Amino acid sequence: MSLEKTLVILKPSTVQRGLVGEITARFERKGLRLAGMKMMQLTDELLNEHYAHLANKPFFSRVKNSMMASPVIACCYEGVDAVQVVRSMTGATNGRAAAPGTIRGDYCVSAQENIVHTSDSPQNATEELNRFFKPEELFDYTLCTQSYLNYAEERD
Repeated sequence: MSLEKTLVILKPSTVQRGLVGEITARFERKGLRLAGMKMMQLTDELLNEHYAHLANKPFFSRVKNSMMASPVIACCYEGVDAVQVVRSMTGATNGRAAAPGTIRGDYCVSAQENIVHTSDSPQNATEELNRFFKPEELFDYTLCTQSYLNYAEERD
């Protein structure tokens, strides 16, 4: 086990529906440490890079248009196995298939307007965080509750 950082993008569907506080509260209540957060308007260039793996898919332009519909909130969360923890909390990509209790299961009924983007591996998390954050935009600090979240060996 180790501390990891992961990217979470609160999509336009989250911003437009006024769910930013509810979604961020869920990650905080779980025990993840917020290491960075910023509102930004995504550009075509940034999305071409971020979603390059989807460039040949018929829905690529729809994904980009959806992500540029309004500003998003880019977040960096840190915790033990943070990538997997966030993915488990988020649920299936298609909100109609996401289990109740997951973020998508509780807040959406769409495959596209599905509330959040999350990194799918520690390697991709590193790449994505570098794409969306400058080093000085990420903060390292200790939560005063840390000793109640994990025992020391879990954090090492």
